[in-house]
Amino acid sequence: MANIFEQYQQAESGSGAPASSSYGSGPYRGNAEQLQEQVASTGYVETRRRDETPIFDRQIINFNPPASVLTIDISANAATLVLALADNHVYFIQLTNPQEPVRVSVTRRTEEKIHKVFLDNTGQHLIVAMESGENFYIHCPTRKPKSLAKAKGIVIESVAWNRSKVTETSTGEILIGSSKGIIYETDIAAHEGKFFDTSAEKYWKQLYQLGPEPVTGLLVEKFPRAPSMSGEKKYFIMATTPSRLYQFIGHVTTTEPPYFQWLFSNYDTNALKFVELPGSLNYSSLQVYPSDAVPHTFAWLTEPGVYYGSLDFRDQGPQDSVTSNCRLLRSPTQTSKTSPQFPVAIALTEFHALLLFKDRFEAICVLNDQVVYEKPINPRQTGGMRGMVHASRGGPLAYAEMRLYRYKVSRESRDIWKIYLEQGEYEKAKDYAKNDPVQMDYVLTRQAEHLFDEKKYDQSAALFAMTQRMFEEVALKFLRVQEREPLKTFLLKKFNSLKREDKTQQTMLVTWLIEIYLTQLGELKDKNAPAEDILRTQRHFRDFLRQPRVKACLDSSRNVAYELIASHGNTEDLVFFAMLMQDFERVISHYIQQQAYPAALEVLTKQSDVKLVIKFSPILIKHCPTALVEAWISLDKKIDPRFLIPALTHYEPQSPNPQANEAIRYLEYCVHKIGNKDMAIHNYLLSLYAKLEDDTALLHFLNLNQGQLHSEPCYDIKYALRQCAEHGRAQACVHLYSTMGLYEEAVDLALNVNVDLARLIANKPDESDEALRKKLWLKIARHVVEQEKNIKKAILFLSECDLLKIEDILPFFPDFVTIDDFKEAICNALQEYNEHIESLKGNMHAATHSAQGIRADIQEMRNKYGVVSASENCCICSYPLLTRSFYLFPCQHVYHSDCLIQEVLQHLSAKQKKRVLELQGRVAQESQAAAAADETGAVFSKVEQLKSELDDIVAADCVFCGEVMIKSIDKPFIDPKEYDDVLRSWL
Repeated sequence: MANIFEQYQQAESGSGAPASSSYGSGPYRGNAEQLQEQVASTGYVETRRRDETPIFDRQIINFNPPASVLTIDISANAATLVLALADNHVYFIQLTNPQEPVRVSVTRRTEEKIHKVFLDNTGQHLIVAMESGENFYIHCPTRKPKSLAKAKGIVIESVAWNRSKVTETSTGEILIGSSKGIIYETDIAAHEGKFFDTSAEKYWKQLYQLGPEPVTGLLVEKFPRAPSMSGEKKYFIMATTPSRLYQFIGHVTTTEPPYFQWLFSNYDTNALKFVELPGSLNYSSLQVYPSDAVPHTFAWLTEPGVYYGSLDFRDQGPQDSVTSNCRLLRSPTQTSKTSPQFPVAIALTEFHALLLFKDRFEAICVLNDQVVYEKPINPRQTGGMRGMVHASRGGPLAYAEMRLYRYKVSRESRDIWKIYLEQGEYEKAKDYAKNDPVQMDYVLTRQAEHLFDEKKYDQSAALFAMTQRMFEEVALKFLRVQEREPLKTFLLKKFNSLKREDKTQQTMLVTWLIEIYLTQLGELKDKNAPAEDILRTQRHFRDFLRQPRVKACLDSSRNVAYELIASHGNTEDLVFFAMLMQDFERVISHYIQQQAYPAALEVLTKQSDVKLVIKFSPILIKHCPTALVEAWISLDKKIDPRFLIPALTHYEPQSPNPQANEAIRYLEYCVHKIGNKDMAIHNYLLSLYAKLEDDTALLHFLNLNQGQLHSEPCYDIKYALRQCAEHGRAQACVHLYSTMGLYEEAVDLALNVNVDLARLIANKPDESDEALRKKLWLKIARHVVEQEKNIKKAILFLSECDLLKIEDILPFFPDFVTIDDFKEAICNALQEYNEHIESLKGNMHAATHSAQGIRADIQEMRNKYGVVSASENCCICSYPLLTRSFYLFPCQHVYHSDCLIQEVLQHLSAKQKKRVLELQGRVAQESQAAAAADETGAVFSKVEQLKSELDDIVAADCVFCGEVMIKSIDKPFIDPKEYDDVLRSWL
């Protein structure tokens, strides 16, 4: 068995034997059964915690003290435990190191007996009160008892430690309650090193006389909030006697002792308020729920019962009360066969008052006054329980003469939700049930049913949606009471709580909600309700449809929603829903059916699907062509104009003005702005131009980079020619003929339109084709002479066309015509002939003189020679030059014949290389043939001819000084293909 300290540590760490819930046999059994029924109806799978640790569990600590235990105390932080024994010794146990307890002797006088011990919250200071009125102070770190000389003769019953003042070496200002009802103030210091100082009190001051009864309990707490007056500190003091509970509230302004005198002095003149519970007991106990912060609850054990309440630290005045919600718990007595028994001690947890009797231990829930735990203690084994202490951490410790008990408290809030639920405190119940989905569902269901019974249907519906209650059951509840709005609330909440994978349930709820909204709207319109009500309901309906989860749910079942909305005749919301689902085709079709073409076009322009633009354009262009063309233009290159040609064919312009023709305007945008080259677009635009009365736009279109000789036109020329001929556009046909190169047809047609146009066409053929140009100009001249009878105008053509002469047009003149009309032309022609003859004579003379000079140069060149020394080397191979045949250039560079040929071959074309190799072969072949036949005449002449041709190719220019060297200036010295080899050769 573990010793006392090991068991205490194990208890604090949470170890213990599992047991069933202590509430199972208490007043909550009925609730547990209801919970089980609720679990079955909600669909939750019940998981009972069969191995759950009980809330209260008693552990007997193996402890054999050398003498009987009189009293114990523990620090608030559960770090230090003090045991006072009957042999006047005190055991100090540091629970952080329980293996080394310290035993301190308080006094050696055997007639003395320890009455009580009081340990401060830090475990640094201990006051030992003797029954004789002799009192001692022990500084726990030094363990040296010192007599409290100024307190001699005073039996101390209670001590109120001032937590805000205590230090390691001083208690600060504390309050002492005596057995005669007097409250004292003192400050005790350790005074380490002063060996002969037998008194530890700095001062001892009586502050207040409560009465003849002993002061059984004292509490000092500083208000947590800052007071309104600067420099002041506000305190609350609670004092108890066996039959009364007192409260003192006031500010402390002084720093000089006694610290609390001014606070108590306020009650010398003012009536002192107290709570009185008369009884025959000579003791009582005041406990607060242990906490590191300000306590919030208190319990006062008296004979009538346990007076329990809350502590509310606000800005109370001296005549106010800090306690609130106070009540007397049921009497904790238990009548025996002879006399009633009263508790000997009390401890307080968050939700329970723990009562220690001499023969048992009880736990009362402070929320409903029910006993939730009861454990008997055999008085024969213990000699009767004496008391109990409780710290902020760890469970309470109860003690008898020779035995200690540890009461472990485990998750005492586990079933608190049930109590609050029975009391109708639903919000508090939810706070304590939030970690358990089954419990939370039960609380929410009970609250929802309660609100439903009170006809608060909207709140009830919102809560029902958060539960696992059967959907059909809840829906029927609201259908029976004919409450549509709460039903809608329930459905909305339920829909939002569903998981995304619950597609079927979501679709069902959304469909039902749409039906409810549509029904509400229909009823409001039938009743001629105010417009504000209709708009508000419609806004809520549309907000519902806008929700992303609703849209995602309806995405796969939108047809059901369409049919449902359409069945109510609500076209406005039908259009809204279609727009919301981006079903623009349905919206546009609806507007077109209603002949609301501008609205249809507006929807069409807001969406980005060009297929819909193509689909509905043939209809919309008939009714709003200008706006539709603007929409087309805004799409720019996103739409292919070819697909809009069917729509353009449906367009009938209302005005003959080409500027108002929307089809032409869009096609011109495609051609001129975005540079469309599609032949179909150009052909259609040309056909529209051809239909116009004014052919200015057509001619501009044809002349604007269309049909030029250097590029192909984007339109079909033959189609264009057919359209222009069909609509009688002669000038355009002339342009097309010339584009096709049919200049004769173009001139013939142009002569029917305008002679000037024919003259322009006649100048278009290439200047190298003189015959065609002359023929065209003759056509024009003949037309002018024969059709217009204008000989002067025909004579003017002679100056415009150099190819025409007077003799070319004379055959066109009539037989009888006066020479005056062309006398000047004839004279000019004769003059030109004479000048031409003289020019030819001069050219002949110059040519003769030049030929003579050339002959002289050739003769001189034949007699020219060069000198080559015997030591001359070839400029290419650097070998002696005279070893074989060579070439000598005027620049004095000399080369072997084969070296020169090999060098020149690198710079010749493939054709020239082939010819050089062929000539070399023929020269060698002919030379061998001549040597064999011993013929020197004709063969030598033939060889010389071949060598001369070879020389013309390879020796036309010096390879180092001539054109070959100039052309190779940008070539690298080393061929890139040979670079790596050359580089390696250098390394």
